[in-house]
Amino acid sequence: MKIRFQQHIRQVLFFGTLGFAFSCSNTKYLKEGEMLYTGAEVKIENDSLSKKSKKALKSELEDNLTPKPNSSFLGLRPKLFFYNIAKEPKKEKGFNYWLKYKIGEKPVLLSDVDREFNKDIIVNYSENKGYFNAKATYDTVSKNKKAQVIYTLRPGNQYLINKVKFQNDSIPVTEEIVKVSDKTLLKEGNPFDLGVIKSERERIDNQLKQKGFYYFHPDNLIIQADSTVTKNHKVELNVKLKENTPDLAKQQFTIDKVIVFPNYNIRDVKDGKYNIPMDSDSLAKYAHNDIYVIDPEQKFKPKIFDRALYFKKGDLYNRADHNLTLNRLINLGVFKFVKNEFVISDSLNHKFDTYYLLTPRQIQSLRLEALGRTNSANYAGSELNLNWTHRNLFRGAEQFKASVYGAFDVQIGGPKDAKNLFRAGANAQLSIPRIVAPFRFNSSSAFVPRTNISIGYEFQNRTEYYTLNTFSGSFGYLWKENVRKEHDLKIIDITYVTPANVTPLYDSISAKSQALQRVVQKQLIFGPTYSYTYTNTMLPKKNTIYYKGTLDLAGNLTGLFSGANVKDGKQKSIFGVPFSQYAKMEHDFRFYHKLGDKSSFASRFIGGIAYPYGNSDNIPFSKQFFSGGSNSIRAFRARTLGPGSFDPRTIKQGYYFDQSGDIKLELNAEYRANIYKFLNVAFFADAGNIWLVNDDIQRPGAKFSSDFLSEIAVGAGFGLRLDFSILILRLDLAMPFRVPYYEKGDRWTFDKINFGNSSWRRDNLILNIAIGYPF
Repeated sequence: MKIRFQQHIRQVLFFGTLGFAFSCSNTKYLKEGEMLYTGAEVKIENDSLSKKSKKALKSELEDNLTPKPNSSFLGLRPKLFFYNIAKEPKKEKGFNYWLKYKIGEKPVLLSDVDREFNKDIIVNYSENKGYFNAKATYDTVSKNKKAQVIYTLRPGNQYLINKVKFQNDSIPVTEEIVKVSDKTLLKEGNPFDLGVIKSERERIDNQLKQKGFYYFHPDNLIIQADSTVTKNHKVELNVKLKENTPDLAKQQFTIDKVIVFPNYNIRDVKDGKYNIPMDSDSLAKYAHNDIYVIDPEQKFKPKIFDRALYFKKGDLYNRADHNLTLNRLINLGVFKFVKNEFVISDSLNHKFDTYYLLTPRQIQSLRLEALGRTNSANYAGSELNLNWTHRNLFRGAEQFKASVYGAFDVQIGGPKDAKNLFRAGANAQLSIPRIVAPFRFNSSSAFVPRTNISIGYEFQNRTEYYTLNTFSGSFGYLWKENVRKEHDLKIIDITYVTPANVTPLYDSISAKSQALQRVVQKQLIFGPTYSYTYTNTMLPKKNTIYYKGTLDLAGNLTGLFSGANVKDGKQKSIFGVPFSQYAKMEHDFRFYHKLGDKSSFASRFIGGIAYPYGNSDNIPFSKQFFSGGSNSIRAFRARTLGPGSFDPRTIKQGYYFDQSGDIKLELNAEYRANIYKFLNVAFFADAGNIWLVNDDIQRPGAKFSSDFLSEIAVGAGFGLRLDFSILILRLDLAMPFRVPYYEKGDRWTFDKINFGNSSWRRDNLILNIAIGYPF
């Protein structure tokens, strides 16, 4: 106890001395008469308010005060310290400039604080929250060249809403306001709140926009508060139309003509008028159903706009269809800018024409991109793509993309038998902006549903051992419910894998391993696949998530109708190649938490299982799960981890080959921070493994069992990320902390760490080089 007490005393003295040093260092640079502003505090004097209400009001008031004091950590102000010790730079670059103005922070002085202004803010904010009799004072407390401002608020009683009235002037606009009054945000008994009143005006405006009142504005409404008609600090609210509301704002408008300019250019407008006559006779030649498509060169098929436009002649204007149409036009992917105008054509009958001014994107483009990714076989690493895109192939906004690519998975460190993986290939995809099917598919989403057709070829080379040729093709649909939810259904997804250039060295290694032999077997895989993605990571929220679930069903109907059963010796083939039959499911869940403007925490969980049956007793190698690598558990080389507790060292030569499994569990966590401009740093930990669903006598310990937790691998490390906006280069250095194929009870490796041993460093320090974030 005495030793612990002494340690605590030393810690207190250390931090106290450090704090005093920072404090003295920061104030000694102040000029005569200057005082360092350390912040403000709001004290609330009101016995009728609950502690919770006081705390909430105090926090809101302090958030509104300006300026903010210098940032601090544990009472210290390190940024201010660096600003003070750095010399004034002669140029806006160099070490001194970086230290003083990028790392450092200019002192906030008491003279920078407008105390009267802050007092008015406190009073005004309180009144907006219903404290109509609020009064505030302030006092300044100073010591040792430091000053704090104490504001004291006496808010009085908060006024509550006693009654809400909606005035009806027997005109269409006020009648519609009364109709939507049952959804009002102004509730009897709630506190008077100016923010809620503003939200109520916007709510009414949104409802009126749905009913044809295009020219209405929230400012046309006034919500009067009367505190004289009631007692006990209550107020009556009267919602009414302002007397100076323009006549246009009171009228419901319907759609007259719908006119589309799919090749719009600003030069087409002169003196605010379009150079194409808008009279009926001139427009007649551009008529298509109920719309007019001004496309003399016929670059676009008019039926594109039948599916994208939700306004038709005679429709009552509503904002939902307005926004839906604009979003669908943008999501066609062929227009760079989309603009909408409403021009009054019949003021007596309250009609206007709808103009859609569409500026096409560059129809063809060639792009080179680098990224980090995994393919369908979970190869991890980095990829270089050359893409050619045509965005209007058949004049129906069909997007055709052809690409060639090369990829690699290179890691420095680890056993020398682990060979690098190289990939190269080409693919082509046609994306049609509608559902091509014998049935009708209606979508009211802002996103255009698509039919996707693709073909591809990939060459895979495991250096010195073998190459694989993979041919693929698919037909399916992609549609989004909204910006967060996406569905991808492939009616048919075909993969054919054939080996080539299998070396004698690999034959000798795989002679006693069926798992290695299956790597270079021919594979025929076909069937439907479905994936569902949900994400809100695009929203400006502190906590966001990403989820993707995938279901892959191969050879199900073919196996059922053909009576295939490999266990009974009834394996069926197509063109001499046994087709695969299995069911596979995978879940990928990610959680992101913003710790500040320049730091965040990211985590990911992956869980998957693949089960062979019918015509197959094993999952095809290209569809199995793999673990290890730059986008997985980074302390182990790509595809070398697992399955289970199987010890790859029992294979005397080439023991780090493509270890695959039918079950996968993986958990990753990563702290990310920006330290200077494009330079980011990360600290991470990864855990997980893969397993088989069936026994493999050649790989003992590979089957999933109740003892799976003891077979979890663990690794950790740190990384640098060079973020150049168009390219993120990632360098992750990792080392294993738990190795599942070590003896049970001796799998943690902390006692084996030996940085001074070159052999240990070579086998345990793994440098992952990749492009993009791992998740």
